Amino acid sequence: MPFEHNVHGMIDRIRALLTVIEEGSVNRASVRLRITQPALSRQMKALEDELGGRLLERETSGVKPTGLGHAVAKAMSPVIASYDSALADLRCQARGDRAELRVGYLGSAAQSFLTPALAQLRKSQPKARLKLHDMSPREQIDALRAGELDVALIGQEGTLAAKEFHSLKLCSLGVCVALADSDPLALKKSITLKDLKGRDFIGVDEEQVPGRNRWVTALCKTAAFKPRFIVIVDGLANVLSQVVSESAVTLLPAYFAKSSHPGVTFVPISDAKARWDFFVLWQRGHASAVTLALVNALKKVAAEL
Repeated sequence: MPFEHNVHGMIDRIRALLTVIEEGSVNRASVRLRITQPALSRQMKALEDELGGRLLERETSGVKPTGLGHAVAKAMSPVIASYDSALADLRCQARGDRAELRVGYLGSAAQSFLTPALAQLRKSQPKARLKLHDMSPREQIDALRAGELDVALIGQEGTLAAKEFHSLKLCSLGVCVALADSDPLALKKSITLKDLKGRDFIGVDEEQVPGRNRWVTALCKTAAFKPRFIVIVDGLANVLSQVVSESAVTLLPAYFAKSSHPGVTFVPISDAKARWDFFVLWQRGHASAVTLALVNALKKVAAEL
């Protein structure tokens, strides 16, 4: 039988060897392992044949490891421990009992959505271990696909990957425009999309924020014009800097109106069709209690907003 088809048998034999070494006796090890002594002896012989050397020496008081036996124990003890830990974690995950939660989020949405949701999560799941990752939309989608995230908090870009995962639209928010403080429109309490016709727009790299420029274009289309993107930048922080330096504009979800950036004013867009959808995505399969608790907390926060 090829070695790769006998991995579990090899693990069982190594685990048995470690038990024999700990007990210093094949008899005591067989009792602990709940197998017969002849069966355990056959396992030791099979392992020696596979490794090509003696692992145990018999003495009057029991058995002692040979040099090779010591080397196997030193090399394989951490491997077996890691294997057991990983297997236990996977079984917990299969039952939905996994306590660790890896969450990707948009830094711009953390204060409005994630922070209050985590406060609720702490009350219902006080033992949950959280790993939070401030990531761009593209990074979140890639990490979900690679199994490196359990949950992603994402904007319009989430529609591109919603079919691959469990998904929930948390809310549909209004839209604001980011303008330079010196812009005459910055003095208004609200404006319409038509007011932006003929203005220069700042776009975002589609690799980092997939679909963002298309979303802006679609909104402007409802006002019968096509936006002119004069600069494409990497990341939203750079977008706001370019708004100031280029005296241009960009469209953002309404929660940005609560934030501040040097030289930038955020003005609400009054058009009813100007909306920004916010999603939570999580891995398919049996969701853990912690995952569902976070999703429910996010739903409550979104409802309040």
